[in-house]
Amino acid sequence: MSPTVFREGGYRFYFFSREEPRLHVHVYGSGGEAKFWIEPKIELAQNYGLTTRQLNTVLRFIMEHEDEIRAAWKEHFGS
Repeated sequence: MSPTVFREGGYRFYFFSREEPRLHVHVYGSGGEAKFWIEPKIELAQNYGLTTRQLNTVLRFIMEHEDEIRAAWKEHFGS
């Protein structure tokens, strides 16, 4: 199961249900996907094909939706 947290600018931000416990979010967009750590700070964990420009856009969206991501994580994973 991969619940969607939000969509913005042609990107889907989501979680994998059975993955590591450290708070993070995955993003899928045209041309690739990436994973961003949310804790201890927001930073790129992995990138598969997104351009630097796309990553900068995605990072901005994550920063704007940080509270929403954290709340969705707690609701989905219960921690």
